[in-house]
Amino acid sequence: MSPTPAEVNAFLAESFPGTGNECLEIGPRHALGRRITGPDTMRPGGFISGPTQFGLADAVLWYALFGAVGIEPMALTSELSIRFLRPGQGSVLYARGELQAVGRRNVVGTVSLWVDDRTDRLVAVAQGTYVRPA
Repeated sequence: MSPTPAEVNAFLAESFPGTGNECLEIGPRHALGRRITGPDTMRPGGFISGPTQFGLADAVLWYALFGAVGIEPMALTSELSIRFLRPGQGSVLYARGELQAVGRRNVVGTVSLWVDDRTDRLVAVAQGTYVRPA
């Protein structure tokens, strides 16, 4: 059974505070997260930084794993690649992760990122693998 967004956010607040990322939605093979942007996440010109986008993509893939197997704090990123499609400008960065494979040891998924309500105008896409503990 998938945890609720409130359960994921409570886990994050207790075990991994200060990320700025939040889980909004979670299901057996997906998760939706967001990051409110501010001066600490911006590059000159008002662009959301690459590390901020990468961090949310990584977090949302972790949340999607939680949806598939339950909250597993020791699941670790094995690899994650990101392609930046266009500059991200706005006040809220969103990411939706979808799992393509859930195995005994590995979980593989993709993440789409956009800003504000512009779901049709992606700013980045990422693909990654998480390793589950033995």
